[in-house]
Amino acid sequence: MAEHPAYPVGLRLTGRRVVVLGGGQVAQRRLPALIAAGADIVLVSPEATPSVEAMADAGEITWRKRTYEDGDLADAWYALIATGDHEANTTASAEAERHRVWCVRSDDADAATAWTPATGHSEGVTVAVLTTDARGRDPRHTAAIRDAVVEGLRDGTLVAPHHRTRTPGVALVGGGPGDPDLITVRGRRLLAEADVVITDHLGPRDLLAELPASVEVIDAAKLPYGRFMAQEAINNALIEHAKQGKSVVRLKGGDPFVYGRGMEEVQALAEAGVPCTVVPGISSSISVPGAAGIPVTHRGVAHEFTVVSGHIAPDDERSLVDWPSLAKLTGTLVILMGVGTIGKVAETLVAHGKSPDTPVALVQEGTTAAQRRVDATLATASQAVLDHDVKPPAVIVIGDVVNVGPRPSE
Repeated sequence: MAEHPAYPVGLRLTGRRVVVLGGGQVAQRRLPALIAAGADIVLVSPEATPSVEAMADAGEITWRKRTYEDGDLADAWYALIATGDHEANTTASAEAERHRVWCVRSDDADAATAWTPATGHSEGVTVAVLTTDARGRDPRHTAAIRDAVVEGLRDGTLVAPHHRTRTPGVALVGGGPGDPDLITVRGRRLLAEADVVITDHLGPRDLLAELPASVEVIDAAKLPYGRFMAQEAINNALIEHAKQGKSVVRLKGGDPFVYGRGMEEVQALAEAGVPCTVVPGISSSISVPGAAGIPVTHRGVAHEFTVVSGHIAPDDERSLVDWPSLAKLTGTLVILMGVGTIGKVAETLVAHGKSPDTPVALVQEGTTAAQRRVDATLATASQAVLDHDVKPPAVIVIGDVVNVGPRPSE
């Protein structure tokens, strides 16, 4: 007779006793989900991996440093048996059967009363996949199905329409440094669900091509400003569309709060009574140097890095940057929006103590197919911009970390 398939069910373990036998790699992988479920977890094992031990030290689990003893499962709701002793596992499994405790065994799934599905999560949804055919049980295939479904939900390629009324509002999404794969999972999902997208020219443009034709895409640079300042026009557009009951995404390059004027938009939305969700993005200040093979910190070379805006020259009275103090730092200096002012910046840093030979790297169009890196020093950076026709957007890295990694290919 064919074996009956497992009956899928979700266990609510909050405050309920869960016993885990064995503190090895299986426990290390399974414990975080049990902790997240709010279970009262007792680990029985004479030894544990460092990660499992850290969970015990943090008070997330109770660790009894001994081998399994009969009676350990008497008051449990759920048990995970994962010791390296097959005989002990069999004995514990029998105890679980006597006490009617759902029991998972890592060494013999067929002898267990429960199986752990391959699970994944996406915005309040748990995807759980079980193999129904015991003869062809393949954990890797099951995990691959789980991954495909979760990834599709996260990046919007698998669209599951909401059948409840969506709350209109604005999501302020950091799109990352340019490569469309570097937007966050949440940012990409919100983008896929948007009715309106108001984007900057530095946002990941390739993602816009994936949006359905029904999505209205507005280039913030082309908004009719009229009597308004550019930022005020953007704020008004966000408010207007959100108040029409639409789901609006404000797509910005990098992170919304790193020279992105994101907080001004949040404040305007708050004053207008429009709900706003902020989704952080990967800042170009660290990702672009990394993509060019430059670590902003490196052991024995730089213990700190400082990010500054270079859009206003050091000798401009509007500048808020303390350039003389920056010249005295021994770490890494990362300058955004500084292509046009690098000459004045270099001159000022040298005048206040930086060596003219301090390495400089200019990384243009970082993380994109057009990325290129130009190396120089403080003494030669201004001329290098001219000689190599370096254009914005570019990230400038100043410090010894420039020379840490392999040299860029010529």
